[in-house]
Amino acid sequence: MGQSVFTFINRHKKLMLLSLLVLTLSGCSAATNEPLNPDQLNGIEYLIYPFTLLIKSIANVFNDNYGISIILITLIIRLLLLPFMVKQMKSSMDMKEKMDQMKPDLDALKEKYKDKKDQESMQAQQKEMMELYQKHGTNPFAMFGGCLPLLIQMPILLGFYYAIRRTPEIATHDFLWFSLGQTDIALTLIAVVIYYFQFKVSQMGMDEKQKKQMAFMGLLSPIMIGVISISSPAALPLYWATGGLFLMLQTWLTKKILYAKKEISS
Repeated sequence: MGQSVFTFINRHKKLMLLSLLVLTLSGCSAATNEPLNPDQLNGIEYLIYPFTLLIKSIANVFNDNYGISIILITLIIRLLLLPFMVKQMKSSMDMKEKMDQMKPDLDALKEKYKDKKDQESMQAQQKEMMELYQKHGTNPFAMFGGCLPLLIQMPILLGFYYAIRRTPEIATHDFLWFSLGQTDIALTLIAVVIYYFQFKVSQMGMDEKQKKQMAFMGLLSPIMIGVISISSPAALPLYWATGGLFLMLQTWLTKKILYAKKEISS
């Protein structure tokens, strides 16, 4: 408890992010490639089935081009989630700015209690720390709100992910140079590289210490995508590559605009 509340929350937030990522990529009861039976749906299949219908409907519009269907639906989902992601980035930037302003006071408080390990001193430190947060108008527990966009998008992306796996028509079609139903090493590598650079773009504005703290998370996502894609049909890395490219451009553009606004207002 004597440690910064911010540090405590940040560690647990990373754990939540990791848990959500694992759950999103691995799934739960839907972990099967069997086609859906609309008369015997259960659990998460009620979420998956509408996506299978949407995939087929859009593919039919483009002469059974399931590659275009996957790309368009991925972009539509990302556009719908865009306001939540922008709000998350803005909140994170505002929180970082407040924490930077508080840093001298937090460092002084840490120095004051560095040699005091008894329970009474730790409680006093925690009390003064909370008073410091109140003084600067900061609610440390609001940092959990940064996970809200993940909680909102997880069921949507999970449903679409398994709709791709459980729509057998996809596997019988080609797109560009690859078969959507066969593993493609080149597309897998493209998806991995895109997600790695998407993470690097997300670090814009972070100091070196924060970048080092997040280094593991930056490698985890592309590695997991690579491991899963290497034994999956190419439709999945196509979905990840499209979503990752959109996220990279969205993050870069949003941060550029937000930082520009801050410079104008300061």
